[in-house]
Amino acid sequence: MLILASASPRRRELLTQAGFEFQVQPAHIPEDPHANEDPIAYVTRLAREKAEAVYAQISDPTATVLGADTTVTLDNHILGKPENPEDAARMLRLLSGHTHRVITGIALVSATKVQVAAEVTAVQFLTLSEQEIASYVDTGEPNDKAGAYAIQGQAARWIPRIEGCYFNVVGLPISLVSTLLQSN
Repeated sequence: MLILASASPRRRELLTQAGFEFQVQPAHIPEDPHANEDPIAYVTRLAREKAEAVYAQISDPTATVLGADTTVTLDNHILGKPENPEDAARMLRLLSGHTHRVITGIALVSATKVQVAAEVTAVQFLTLSEQEIASYVDTGEPNDKAGAYAIQGQAARWIPRIEGCYFNVVGLPISLVSTLLQSN
């Protein structure tokens, strides 16, 4: 049995689309980065902590728990979820006209092993006007999204190019998850 340690509707949707059968049991852990923590170390640590927290709560020794965490980085600076609309606008200004990285950490925890990996995708953003930023923030779409945008939503119009896994930018690199599950 596969258990997703996440409340993300995007992760549930991606796993379902890919044909996985799973249950959802969100993890509730602090998500603050440690001082000077590398973005890849940050997301893989959180993914592992989420999966381990949920695994400790279940009683099925045959279960595998999938933990995931996604962040956006620009010049190795972590841009998590915006705290409010002003923070979302600040993040979008930073991303405007630049290429940034989206990093998702994945962890699989079972009775016999813990697997941890990360996927990195480069995302190019067009230059945004203040009006475009304000209008987008007003939609509410940036809320609860790392880097304050959703590639699968209205922000798609500002992304001319990505290098790497599209599903990683949505929040779950399905091919990586599938590969890890096959070796589990």
